[in-house]
This record gives sequence, structure tokens and C-alpha cells, in this order.
Amino acid sequence: MREFFITICPMAIWFIVAAEGLIAALLFFQAKRHSQPVALWSGVLTIGLILDAAIIGLGTALPESTLTAISPARFIAHGLLIPLIFPIFAYALKLKKPVIIGVWVVTGLLMIGGVAQALATVLEKREIAGVVRLASGTDTPKWADIISRVLSFGTVIPMMIAGIIVWIKQKNPHLFLSGFLMFVFSALGPATGNSDLIFFISMFGELLMVLFLYLYSRKEVCSRILI
Repeated sequence: MREFFITICPMAIWFIVAAEGLIAALLFFQAKRHSQPVALWSGVLTIGLILDAAIIGLGTALPESTLTAISPARFIAHGLLIPLIFPIFAYALKLKKPVIIGVWVVTGLLMIGGVAQALATVLEKREIAGVVRLASGTDTPKWADIISRVLSFGTVIPMMIAGIIVWIKQKNPHLFLSGFLMFVFSALGPATGNSDLIFFISMFGELLMVLFLYLYSRKEVCSRILI
């Protein structure tokens, strides 16, 4: 499996960028046509994932000075946009407006923490599978690493729980599958002894996450029309 991941890595990254670009377009179209908050904020989240993957994909082609200059944008986008998972599943749960406002307040605080950890992250060069990128180094403060892990796992697990509720109430499994597949691919690297490739393996989880967010929003609209 490791050799397979290493072989496909550079080309697969650009496949993921293209696929996420298509999904983002579909989400924004869905949001505009049906005034659907889940689709809108899922589209914004997808833009951040595209930026992250594209910068990693360009790593080998860029001078080191340019890569150093643009790489912080990956971490800022991650810290700023990953918290959008909370309002996404809040809208999917069809919570009342005061609760939605509360969720946005929490999301705003998480965004501030996410940007702070991104700015505090000390980057160091990593090269594997034909990919050159800047990643969090050993000099990064522990609190920044903790916030990064909270944003990565502390958002997906509540999303899975919300997805189960949505599945039961709305007969729509896609929100749960979105969070579940992201969780599976995030854990797949360490579980298979490929922790150094988690940046790449988790990209497939991100792709499936936004794909199933789109499928959720499309099914939700179809259900609304049938009702």
C-alpha cells in the first residue's frame, strides 16, 4: 500500500484539486439556486481545501523562497475554514435561529484560535513521494499543535454525531458519511504505519467529505420538493 501511495501521490494531488474544484462549483450552484446554507458554507470550506492541496502540489515546481512565502496561507485557511463544519451541521440539523447564532459565535472563537495557531506554527521543509511541502516543525508551540488537533478531530466527531441524528430524522445518511469517511482517512495513515503520508491520505478523506456534503444538500432539496 505504501508503494502505491508514493507512486500516485504527485498526480493524485492534482486529481483531487480538480475534483474539489468541480464539487465547489456544484455546491455554489446549489446554494444560489436553492438558497441552501449547507451548500454555501460547504463550498467555502472546499475552497480552503483546494488552496491547501494546490500549494502542496506546486511545492516541487516553486523556488523555496516562494514556497516559504505562500505556505502559511495553507495553515491560515485551515484554521479559518475548518470550524465552518459546526454551522454546516447546525444548518443540517435545522436548529432554531438563536441556536444557530450561538453556533456561529463558537465558530468565530474557533476561527480566531485557528488563525492564531497558524501564525504561531513554525514551518520546516519536508520531502516525500516526490512532493515538497512546508509542515509544522518541532519548534511549533505545543498549544498551537493542540489547537490544530482539536480542529482536525474535534470537528469531525461532532459532525458524525450530528450526521446520525440527521440520518434518523431526515433519512439522509450523507452528512454522517461525510464525517465518517473524513475520520477514516485521517486515521488510515497512522493505522497502516504511514504517518508521514497522512497529509496525502487525508486528502482523499477531505474529497469524500465535501462530495458527501454535496450529496447531502442535493438529497435535502429533493426531499423538500417532494414534500
